[in-house]
Amino acid sequence: MKILLVDDHIVVREGVRRLLTALSAADICEAADGEEAIKVFRSERPDVVLLDLNLTGVGGFEVLRQLLGEDEKARVIVFSMQAEPVYVVRALGLGARGYVSKGASAEELITAIKRVAEGGRYIEHELADQLAFAHDTQNYPLQKLTAREMDILRLLGEGNSLSEIAQAMGIAYKTVANACSGIKVKLGVARTADLIRVSIGLK
Repeated sequence: MKILLVDDHIVVREGVRRLLTALSAADICEAADGEEAIKVFRSERPDVVLLDLNLTGVGGFEVLRQLLGEDEKARVIVFSMQAEPVYVVRALGLGARGYVSKGASAEELITAIKRVAEGGRYIEHELADQLAFAHDTQNYPLQKLTAREMDILRLLGEGNSLSEIAQAMGIAYKTVANACSGIKVKLGVARTADLIRVSIGLK
């Protein structure tokens, strides 16, 4: 089984690589950012992709969209620190086959990989329980956001300015500012300060 691990922290990649030795005949390839992930995906055609959302440059949601643009049958598991239902719903809505938080056990991660590699789907048990009660929460409108908008909102919540977000994502400041205006309309908030409060509430 060939697995592509996409994470911008080398310590995380090394740790996951050690965990995956429990999978027989696992062939692990790695990527540290979104652009590299697309290149490796094209050349290696992995059976499963483990994708972090918090990437430098192109954000994880956008990478997910691009991977599925390359191959609509790509088997992607989001493996992220983000453990809020809205992220799970958004990832699955974009086409991810699974979602596991970095707080899950090694056994659950391996189970997810096996299940998805076999053509199934897998959501971490604790997150699945949260999803069952999340449909009517105030976070529901966030499901209207695009992959790029979700990445921008996440970066806002981490305390980045619009200029810093533009630099991190490799896009123009005006693009970020226009995206924020669109996000405000979708979420029904008037000020950037309100948008920042929403984004912090996701953490």
